[in-house]
Amino acid sequence: MIEKVAEGVHRLGSPLVSWYLVEEGGRLTAVDAGLPAFADDLEDQLALIGRRPADVEAVILTHSDADHTGVAAQLREAGARVLIHPDDDETLRKPGPKSGDASPRNLVTQLYKPGFWRFFFGMARAGGAKPIPIEGAEHFAAGDRLDVPGSPQAIATPGHTPGHCSFLFAEHGALFVGDSMCTSNPLARSEGPEVMPKVTNVDDERAVISLDAMEELEADVILPGHGEPWHGSPSVAVKRARAARG
Repeated sequence: MIEKVAEGVHRLGSPLVSWYLVEEGGRLTAVDAGLPAFADDLEDQLALIGRRPADVEAVILTHSDADHTGVAAQLREAGARVLIHPDDDETLRKPGPKSGDASPRNLVTQLYKPGFWRFFFGMARAGGAKPIPIEGAEHFAAGDRLDVPGSPQAIATPGHTPGHCSFLFAEHGALFVGDSMCTSNPLARSEGPEVMPKVTNVDDERAVISLDAMEELEADVILPGHGEPWHGSPSVAVKRARAARG
């Protein structure tokens, strides 16, 4: 799958997981990197927009979960820089089970839900159970304007993981939210902006608080890791996400 979702922005991946390419002046930044199995047709997907893996100058990761880092190593081998917040660097280098509200013990409580099996079976089939460790990623701090094509600002949105960040590409009017919000609940059938399910968040309370950091931002489209692009302001999206939590 590859589709243009805004001027200079392409969405790639599958109905289960999305990642994105942002173009500025012919230069490309990848926002997240999908699942490992996406590497199988990466060259073919990029060819549809007249691009090659070597054209991607940087991969900026919202966080270190396996469904967001899948082709990062392949893109780095082709010449891209990989950047992540330092609080997620250890789990990028040494992937493993999550903790806190997302501990395996809490995931067990979801086994009765068909959505759980649909999501995690789909993840495993696409390599999510075998994440690729990545050493030596560059770091950025919350609030930094990154020196990559598009010059995004990193917005601290921890909770799903300790170092989770969202990225505002102001010139594109696009806010990439990773897993700080979704527009399709991966464990249920609800649609529209909401916080990821509690059992996927390391600190669910902090994930809800992180909505505050996005509320006053200016953007025209919200681009999540799970679900369709959502056209509208971050303020409205955050209000809907809060309402969905009750």
